[in-house]
This record gives sequence, structure tokens and C-alpha cells, in this order.
Amino acid sequence: MFAWRDTTDETERIRNWLGSGIATLTGSADGPPLIPPGRAATIANRLGSFIGTADDGARFLSERAAFTGMTRNGNVSVGGKTRLLPTSDGWAAVSCARESDPSLLSALISHDIADNPWLAVTAWLSAHPGAELAERAMLLGLAAAPVQRSATPAPTPTTRRCVDGMLVVDFSALWAGPLCAHLVGAAGARVVKVEIPTRADGARLGNPEFYSLLHAGHESVVLDPSTAAGRSAMAQLVDRADIVIEASRPRALAGFGLDADAAVSSGTTWISITAAGRESPRIGFGDDIAASSGLIAHDVDGSAVFVGDAIADPLTGLLAAALAMSETPSGAGHLWDISMADLVSSTLPLPLHADTPECGPQTVSHPRKRASVGIAPPSGADTESVLRSLGIEVP
Repeated sequence: MFAWRDTTDETERIRNWLGSGIATLTGSADGPPLIPPGRAATIANRLGSFIGTADDGARFLSERAAFTGMTRNGNVSVGGKTRLLPTSDGWAAVSCARESDPSLLSALISHDIADNPWLAVTAWLSAHPGAELAERAMLLGLAAAPVQRSATPAPTPTTRRCVDGMLVVDFSALWAGPLCAHLVGAAGARVVKVEIPTRADGARLGNPEFYSLLHAGHESVVLDPSTAAGRSAMAQLVDRADIVIEASRPRALAGFGLDADAAVSSGTTWISITAAGRESPRIGFGDDIAASSGLIAHDVDGSAVFVGDAIADPLTGLLAAALAMSETPSGAGHLWDISMADLVSSTLPLPLHADTPECGPQTVSHPRKRASVGIAPPSGADTESVLRSLGIEVP
């Protein structure tokens, strides 16, 4: 049985952070590494133990940086796309990662942002409260929110079950969902990754070694939900799945003709990963979700700095894998509604501590790579073979 309740002392909490590789990714570029607040590294180790990984679970939190070589950069995220900025009443995390984000940021502040969005956005935030940012960002579909801890607990793994031979259909992209699929696949499940022609996994454009680490050994299928044949094949794949992993808002999946409730009623374990729960319209990514949920550190001058590299993603991937490998509460199908914001907040104390200790003379582990079992298949490479193997007509 997984133990979510914290029984660790401060020494062990710090030791877990130091061993995770996250401290070297936390702090300003010209300052010392910092020890983050809370116990996300401890929770990650417990999740890793539950899943049965060969490595400490906390090591998964930092491993992307081992491939990219990126490091800490203060109030700018490790990946460079998100910033922690002061509002009139606190701090906020604002992302500018998508092609459409500059225009959305311009709409947020009702002003032309020209070539550099951050000067104008920083000025606007300093004169407006976090609540106003949250309201406007929600309406615009912008990944931005004030730093504010959620009070909703994250779901808890139950008893470990065997997933060897199960069919996993993975609709997710980027990091959290694919890490879940990777870990369940490593436990013996067959993983089929599904993409659509107009939207391949954006992580394919990132570090190829890291992408292969998460996707090698999986089968790649591309189906077009805009056609009747593609929608039919997609629905049949879900019908045959033991586990479905997705990271989309429910209305997007409904547009594909997929019904999570119907799949669960037929016995499927459905892993749903969203920024703030299936009922929330909020969007977000690993960096802005982690920071806005309260997982930030403070530099010596009191300014807020990022903790790790998009740490909400791998932490969520670990929890999602543990839930996929859990006996369902009813013994039948189950929908696990995973809010990334709730998960991050669940690892933090209340109230949030402002003090952030430096690592000092202690040994600080750096992010490290794991070896991939092979090369990830090109998008759609296995469409025909997968569908035929499952008795589904090829569109």
C-alpha cells in the first residue's frame, strides 16, 4: 500500500532533494543551488518504490536536464519559456511557449507587446493583482496563474497490480503522460502511442535521446479523427485497451468521438492528466503549474526562483504510472482524474515557507541519464501492423 502521509524528518527530506538532481536546477544562475520546499522528492521516491523502478523515483524529476544540458536560471525556467514575475500582491508564473502565446499575452494586457513580451507583461503584472491575472488567463487559454496553493488532495495509489501483457493506448504528449506510458511499458504492458496527422507530439522536436528514452519499444499509430474511418479505428483501439492515458480536456476527446465514462463502464482504467482537473478550463505546462501551485524557492534577495525543470511533469508521470498499476477501488474500470496543480500542492506544507536554505557543503547530485532500450519509432510507423494485430480495419 502506498504511504502518502509524510513520516520523514527534515534531514531525510533534504537528503532526498540533494539526491534528486533538482537542487542543481534551483536558484539563480550565478548563485548557489537551493533546497526546495516541501517533499516532492520524497513522494517521488515512494512512487518509484511502488512502481518498482530500478532507480530512485526522485531521479526522474531531473533527468531531462541531463540530456539537454540546461541548468538553473533564477526566475526564468530551465527551458527558458516561463517566468516568475511579481504582481501587485504576490508572484505569478507566466508561460510563453506556444506560437500563439505572444498574441495572447498582448490580449492579456490589452497592449501591443512588440518584439519582447516580457517588458510590457512585467510592467502590467506589477500593477495588477494575481486574481485579475488568473481570470484573464483562464478566458484567453493562457498558461499563467498567480502562486497559490491548492487545498484539494491528489489521488492515492492503492494496491499494486500486475500490468504485464495489458494494452495501453497513449494519447498524451510532451512529458507527464509519456513518462507514465514508459513506466507501465517497462512493467510489461504493450504501449501504443496515438497521434493525429495535424498534431504530432511536440516532444519529437525536442532532444531526440530523451524522446527515445520515453518512447523506445512502443508502437506508433497515426489516425485522423476528422474522417469516419479514423474515428472508428480510434474508438476500436480504446475498446480494446486495458489502460488509456490522455492529457486533454474532455471536450477535445469528445470531438474525437471518445467517451471516457463509457470506456470505464466497460472495465478500462482511464488515466486523465490535466492542469487543474477535468472540470477546470485552465491550461498549463510543467513549469507554470509547479510554480503557481507553490513549488518555488527564494533567492537571497527574496525573489522567487523556479524549482527544477518543469517538475510538475515528471512528478505527475510517476503518480499516473502508480495509479495505472493500482487495483481500482471497485475492482472494475476506473477514471483517475489527476490534477497536476493538486499533486504539486499536496507535496507542500501549509502555510508555505518563505525560507529556502542553500545546499552548503553537502554533496549535491546532478541530473543523470538513463540508457534508452532503443530508438523511438517515427510517427505512424506501426499504424497498419497495430490495427491488423487487433483486428481493426486499416483506414
